[in-house]
Amino acid sequence: MQRHLHIVSFDIPYPANYGGVIDVFHKIRCLHRRGILITLHCFEYGGRKPAPELEKYCNKVYYYKRRTSLLKQFSMLPYNVASRVDDKLKERLIEDEYPILFEVLHTCYLLGDPDLKARRKFFRHSNIEHEYFRELAKAESSFLKKMYLRMEARKLQRFEKQITHADGILAVSEQDLAYFQKTYPQTPSVYLPSFHPFDELQCKTGKGDYILYHGNLSVPENHVAALWLTDHVFSKIKHRVVIAGLNPQASLIARIKAYKHIELRENCSEQEMQQLISDAQVHCLYTAQATGLKLKLLNVLYSGRFVLANTAMLAGTSLGDACEICNSPQEYIRAIDTAFTKELTGELIEKRKAILAPMDNAPKTDKLIELIN
Repeated sequence: MQRHLHIVSFDIPYPANYGGVIDVFHKIRCLHRRGILITLHCFEYGGRKPAPELEKYCNKVYYYKRRTSLLKQFSMLPYNVASRVDDKLKERLIEDEYPILFEVLHTCYLLGDPDLKARRKFFRHSNIEHEYFRELAKAESSFLKKMYLRMEARKLQRFEKQITHADGILAVSEQDLAYFQKTYPQTPSVYLPSFHPFDELQCKTGKGDYILYHGNLSVPENHVAALWLTDHVFSKIKHRVVIAGLNPQASLIARIKAYKHIELRENCSEQEMQQLISDAQVHCLYTAQATGLKLKLLNVLYSGRFVLANTAMLAGTSLGDACEICNSPQEYIRAIDTAFTKELTGELIEKRKAILAPMDNAPKTDKLIELIN
C-alpha cells in the first residue's frame, strides 16, 4: 500500500544550507527512500527560487509567495504566520485525506481549521519560537528591530496554543520536549531530533591546520557568537581561523579585517562549506541562546574533527561526551591548543559513532513513519 504525506514548509528547503531547511530537506530525502509519497508545499521568499532538485524526492511540489507587506505587521497573528496565509494551500490540502506535517509554528495557520479537523496533523517545531524571538531581541542592536522582535514574541506565544489541534508534537530536543509535555499535556509529544545530511560518520582521520566557526551570519544569534569568539578567543591565539557563512554583517567584516590570521569566507556553496568543515582541525561552537537543537552541532560531529562547544549549545542533548565543553575564553583557548597536539583516530571516531547513534537518520525515519501512519 502506498503511503502519502503532505509537508508544509516555511521556506523552500533546497539548497539545504541553513538550520531549519536542513531538517526539512533531509527528512524528505529519508522518507522518500522509504517509499513515502510526499506532496510538498513551500513558501517562497528571500531570494530562494523553486528548486527542481525537490522533484527527485517529492510526488508533487507547490510554491506559494510569502506575503511580506507592512500591513501584515498590524495583524493580530504573528507576522511570520500572517505572511504565510494562502487560500490555495487550503484548497490543495482538502483535496484528499492524507496526513499533514506542519514544519515550525510559522506554517500552522490551518492547523485548527474546521475543514481539517478529521485529518491526522503533526507539528514539527524548530525552536520555542517566543523564547527564540526574545533572545533575538536581546542580541539586536537596532531599536526598531528589537521592538519588532519583542512584539512578535508576544504574538507567537499567544498563537502557540494552535498546536493543541495537532495529533502530535515532534520535538527536536529533550529540553523542548519537556516544555511541550508540561505546557500542552493533552497533546502527545515525542522526541525526534533533527534530520541531517549524514547517513554515516564522514570524519577525516589525521590533522587539519585551522579553526572553523560557521553559520548563517545574518542571524543575530550567529552574528553575536562570531563577534564573541573573535573578540575573546580568536584574537588571543595565533592559529589560523576561518569564519564562514551566509551574509555577514558589516560590523563583523570590519572586526575580522583587524586580524591577519582570521579569514572570512562569505556565502560558500554547500560543497565548499562541507569541505571547510571536514578539513578543519577544530570547530568552535558558541551560542548565548539555549534554544532548539543547533544543526551546526550535528554537522560538525558527523563530519568534522575536534569540537568545542559551550553548555548552551549542547542544551537539550546528550552530546556532551562527543565534545570538549568550554564556557569561558580561557577554556576555549586551552582546548584549542590541546586539540592542535592531537590527531583524530579511527578509535576516536568509533567512540563518537556510539554517542551519536540516537541522532542517526534511520531510527528517526522509522519513528516518524510509525507516527504518521
